[in-house]
Amino acid sequence: MSKNVAGSTFNEINLDNGFHLLEFHNQSDSVQKFERDIDSTFIQLHFCIKGNSKFLFNSGGYTFDVLDKRSIILYNPQRKLPINLEIYPKTTLISLLISIEKFHSLFSKEASYIPFLSDENKNRKYYDDVEIKPTVLIVLQQMINSSVNSSIRDLYIKGKIYELLSLHFQQDESNLAEYCPFLVDEQNVQKIRKAKDIIIANMAEPPSLQELANEIGLNIKKLKEGFKQIYGDTVYSFLFDYKMEHARRLLESNQHNVNEVGLKVGYSTASHFIAAFKKKFGTTPKKYVMSLNN
Repeated sequence: MSKNVAGSTFNEINLDNGFHLLEFHNQSDSVQKFERDIDSTFIQLHFCIKGNSKFLFNSGGYTFDVLDKRSIILYNPQRKLPINLEIYPKTTLISLLISIEKFHSLFSKEASYIPFLSDENKNRKYYDDVEIKPTVLIVLQQMINSSVNSSIRDLYIKGKIYELLSLHFQQDESNLAEYCPFLVDEQNVQKIRKAKDIIIANMAEPPSLQELANEIGLNIKKLKEGFKQIYGDTVYSFLFDYKMEHARRLLESNQHNVNEVGLKVGYSTASHFIAAFKKKFGTTPKKYVMSLNN
């Protein structure tokens, strides 16, 4: 099934019983929306090749971002997770919908390290948010850019999907013992997202990890593991990147000088701010502003 809407395209391929591929390309300048009912027997894998998109649950009361070059897995055997998706401009997203039965048939030998296949976790919710592996990104690009004859395209895509899944779930055997994704329910995900909001709101004077853990109601270990799982980085590395991006936007506004911007993002001395900015962007704030003016 294919559909074109004002600069955006959507294509769906039924690969097998309980196995579907959804392909979104939003080349327009507006947010495109997509909705689809999905029952609780399906695992959802979403790969954002470029751009950004957002999943809305509970009438928008809870959201899950799929950011550029990242992928998420959603699985909840206890309730339906219908797709209510906002696809932002200039975004390409590939989604796989796989029934748990089909998934078991593909990965029965790998159940020991794929969390939601184990007997212990088979009835638990599972959320994962990771950077797309370079090998997986290559396969995704091959799928999108393929010029295979239309008569065998579905077969070609199906083969590439199997390759994609094997690469995505492949684990370095030396690291298997350390592979422990953050298995959580919506409540714990909300706590981690609250932690992110807290450090952003207090970026100039962020709380300690212990203070942050106390405020959201998790211990430090779960805070650190959960934050890394959801945002792909440690708490303070995430905050550093956010502060630098915020500083860059403030400089671009031409409403604040370098000292003022440094203070706003938590640097008491201009020299420390300049060093941090250069570490992130490879240039000083002053040179960055000059390059904008030029």
